[in-house]
Amino acid sequence: MELEKLRSKIGEKYLETDRNSGPLFLLAVLMEEVGELAEAVRRGEKEAIREELSDVLFMVISLSNLFEVDVESRLIEKYIKEDPRARWDLP
Repeated sequence: MELEKLRSKIGEKYLETDRNSGPLFLLAVLMEEVGELAEAVRRGEKEAIREELSDVLFMVISLSNLFEVDVESRLIEKYIKEDPRARWDLP
């Protein structure tokens, strides 16, 4: 399933709830999920990492729906068509 199709399906099911919750609540949940992902990575637990990555992606998609942002096209533009590695602070 393409990301835009997934975004649409998640929006159909959860957008009204997300609107009622508000952007700051969604952002707080995203931060909580990122913390849980960090803990799963620290422990090296692959299944927990899988679970938390799906939660983080869900929250990112929920925020993109709330703000009506086409994240798929920007991902393609920024990371497929362009190559931002030259700007990364890596050795």
